[in-house]
Parts: sequence; structure tokens; C-alpha cells
Amino acid sequence: MNQQLEEIREQQKQSWNKFSGGWKKWDGLTMDFLKPMGQEIIRFLEPSGKDRVLDIAGGTGEPGLTIASMLDEGSVVITDLAENMLTIAQENAMLRGIRNIETKACDVSDLPFPDNSFDAVSCRFGFMFFPDMQLAANEIFRVLKPGGRMATSVWNIPEKNFWVTATMGTIMRNMELPAPSPDLPGMFRCAKPGRMKEIFEKAGFKNYQEKEVVSKLRSGTVETYWGMMTEVAAPVVAALSNASEIMREKIKTEVFELVRQKYPGDNLAIDASALVIMAEK
Repeated sequence: MNQQLEEIREQQKQSWNKFSGGWKKWDGLTMDFLKPMGQEIIRFLEPSGKDRVLDIAGGTGEPGLTIASMLDEGSVVITDLAENMLTIAQENAMLRGIRNIETKACDVSDLPFPDNSFDAVSCRFGFMFFPDMQLAANEIFRVLKPGGRMATSVWNIPEKNFWVTATMGTIMRNMELPAPSPDLPGMFRCAKPGRMKEIFEKAGFKNYQEKEVVSKLRSGTVETYWGMMTEVAAPVVAALSNASEIMREKIKTEVFELVRQKYPGDNLAIDASALVIMAEK
């Protein structure tokens, strides 16, 4: 892995470890928000019986924990770059009485498993952030058994994800930040038509499918929405940490106005759209 990718990986590891407290705090809201994508991943993988499943970029445990609860004699390995996230996943497993999981802190570009180890691989919202997406797809292909299935979700285009653009767009406009390079990790890096298909087919996968899955971020109030975004979304926190108090307040006020304009009332449920990608080895 070249030095730039190495540096990105280290930054991400520190960042996710740092934000693990925010993810734990907002776990109920974020898991409800991301559930439809996880359900679609599970629907395609059809985990059952003695299956051995790998959940990559598993964060606080989903969809790995739900998959584990569906296996009679099988097991799930949940991996993530950040050890602190996996600690929360272990806590969530204990709370739910799920014992057939193990966690492993590792990098998707260098998975510590032999070839043909798993019946299925899930990865909910990891790909956009992998420094080298092709390496990641190659590794997933390598550790899958022949005939094994892979399913991952990535964010759709910005126009369909107001929950991100309301905040990030306002920050970028006010702070005059450059648009992220499409070649570097970022929320919408995988939304470009044909991009993921090319990566997975190059890795050797067949029967590629893509499906749009929509969801709603049910924060109830704008205050709750802002609280979550500023404690869970790493790019938001990073940008705001460089803003003056006056600038921060200006951004907050504008975000509140934007959201209230589009979603009046107190029962806030903000639209989101993802692509669930499925393929077989």
C-alpha cells in the first residue's frame, strides 16, 4: 500500500476510534436509520445453518449481530479498523445474548484470513471510505468460498441524501472548502454509475446486481439531527473544529433553516438513499 493510502488509513483509524463514543450515544437512532440497507444485505445473503460470515467495517455490530442471531451452528466475524468500535459491538452482542461472534481489528486491504474462508461477506457503508476500493474487493473475493455471496451498501448521489448535504453543503459553502476528490474516500464516491460494477467484476465477481434502498433519518427534531451529525459524522466534526465560534453558529442557524424549510413540523424524518450491491464468487 503506498504512503498516501497508509496515511489515510491511519487518519481513519484514529478518527473512528475518537468518534466511537458518539456512535455509542446515537446507536439507537443510527441503527434504525441504517436498518433497511442491512435488511436488504441480509435478504440477499440468506444466512442460515452452519454458515461462516464475515462482516467488514462492522462498527457497532450491524448487520453482523443480526446475521449471527439467524445462524444455528454458524458464526460471524465482525471486523473494523477501529478497536473502540468493536468494543461497542461486543457490548451490543452481550446485551442481546449473541455468543456466536468474534471481533477482529484489521484492514480490509489485508484481511487476516485464509483463501475461501467464508460463505458470505457483508459490508454496510464501508466501501466509500476504503483507501483502495479495488484492493478491498479483491480481498473480499479471495476470502469468499467459491459460490459465496457478497453484499455491500454505499450512499447514492448527493441529491437523494439531504440528511448529509443539508449540513455538509452548508459547511462547504460557508468555509469555502474544495469539493472532495472522487478518487479519495468520501460519502458519495461510490455513487457514480458503473463504478462499483467495474470494481467488483475486475475482482472476479459475477452476477452483479444493484438495487436502490431508501430510508428515513427519524430524528424528530432539528436539534436532535444536529446533535447526531456533529457527534457521529467525522467530516462534519473535522470541518467544524476549524471554524470560529461565530462561523459555527452561522452554519448551525443556516442548517436549521434549511431543514425546517424542507421538513416543517416536529416529526422530522429526513430522506436518504443508498445502493445495495450484490455479487457472487
